[in-house]
Amino acid sequence: MSQVALPCGSASPRENRDTCRHTSTAGRKTERLPSLPFNRSKGNIIGSGIFISPKGVLEHAGSVGLSLIVWVCGGGICALGSMCYAELGVTIPKSGGDYSYVTEIFGGLVGFLLLWSAVLIMYPTTLAVIALTFSNYVLQPAFVDCLPPYFATRLLATICILFLTWVNCSSVRWATRIQDVFTVAKLLALVLIIVVGLIQICRGHYDALRPSVAFEFSQDPSVGQIALAFLQASFAYSGWNFLNYVTEEIVEPRKNLPRAIYISIPLVTLIYTLTNIAYFSSMTPEELLASNAVAVTFGQKLLGMFSWVMPISVALSTFGGINGYLFTSSRLCFSGAREGHLPHLLAMIHLKNCTPIPALLVCCIATIFILCIGETHNLINYVSFINYLSYGVTIAGLLYLRKKRPNLVRPIKISLLIPITYLILWAVLLGFSLYSEPVVCGLGMVIMLTGVPVYFVGVHWKNKPKCVHQLVERVTYIGQKVCYVVFPQTDLSETEPLTASKATD
Repeated sequence: MSQVALPCGSASPRENRDTCRHTSTAGRKTERLPSLPFNRSKGNIIGSGIFISPKGVLEHAGSVGLSLIVWVCGGGICALGSMCYAELGVTIPKSGGDYSYVTEIFGGLVGFLLLWSAVLIMYPTTLAVIALTFSNYVLQPAFVDCLPPYFATRLLATICILFLTWVNCSSVRWATRIQDVFTVAKLLALVLIIVVGLIQICRGHYDALRPSVAFEFSQDPSVGQIALAFLQASFAYSGWNFLNYVTEEIVEPRKNLPRAIYISIPLVTLIYTLTNIAYFSSMTPEELLASNAVAVTFGQKLLGMFSWVMPISVALSTFGGINGYLFTSSRLCFSGAREGHLPHLLAMIHLKNCTPIPALLVCCIATIFILCIGETHNLINYVSFINYLSYGVTIAGLLYLRKKRPNLVRPIKISLLIPITYLILWAVLLGFSLYSEPVVCGLGMVIMLTGVPVYFVGVHWKNKPKCVHQLVERVTYIGQKVCYVVFPQTDLSETEPLTASKATD
């Protein structure tokens, strides 16, 4: 055990490279494949959100027709954002995505606030929503005429989170195999829904989709409610920026990154729109709003004795989604700890398994806490608002970087009209969302701003008393002993292109 007990209170990950190569998502180098961008972008965007968000989108949109428009336009907004991220990804080739870009452009405080919100809000809340969806789809067939018990859904969701955390702590190979296998389940469920829905439409069952009916509003439409509908849809589309976590692993990113965006996002938009059309081919708007598990209700109405296929497929899909978010969260923690914005313990990996156990445990604990206090619909508005806020700050950074460093080498350089258009839509959606849901959306902003004093005390304040450093060293030492973790061997090459560009700029 003496090998684990490293003096980590003042050390940095760069000072301890003689342990083991980090083979998880944090600092991992994968084989470079030309098809990687398309496969990953499509796989990350198409997630369990499409089984969660349709109810929220319809509820806020107020009509079938407007909800379908929201789904199409939501995909368009993602396409605009993705093109902005493509330029940032090849201009600032650092792992960490949004956090790395904002830190590089605006400095430590803004980057820390983004990291703070991601660690406390984005990842745990998204995991909580997906875990609740998993438990609802597993339990709903046993409670046909009512909602599953509150305690039962939370208990099953907690068990799922704990199990997958254990898997990710035990083996990177197990985690990746689970991800590969369970990705098939979500595609199977969506293909089944779309095919059965199209068959229903061919048979003439599309009353809810007729223009005269589709735009009958259950409530007076307002800009605020439409903005909240976009937030609900954005939860299903979340993941479009995950390509920027693997920019350095892509062959010819200047060519393949835009290609992935142009192919995958329109395809995902088409799939999501067709899925919602399929829902309305068998369910009235009232039935969809009354359903706690939309895909289960769809299967019960159309699949007959094979209706059991739908809850199983969706449960497997959400199970894989939870695993994927746990798997990728370690990279953000690694980047934050590398920059000195998070405790160094979170950048450590298991000595034998090379898994980021401390980072996974933090995400697990935060997720279980949110599970106990949140309701799915509000959680989606909550996390989507913070996600949109982060996207806007990052894309604003693109404009600022264009002005601050005009001579910086940009392998991809998009028209300024794209980020400006995105930011206009972003400001409208966030402004009216905050107006319509001041408590839910405002709470996310308050939590983000609590990071300001944390930053100045924990990061900016360098000359801390000796007793504070001793306490940090002691906690880190104990954490290393308990989790059996050490600093990974890191590869500095991922930061060299940016350093070189600074020198020549």
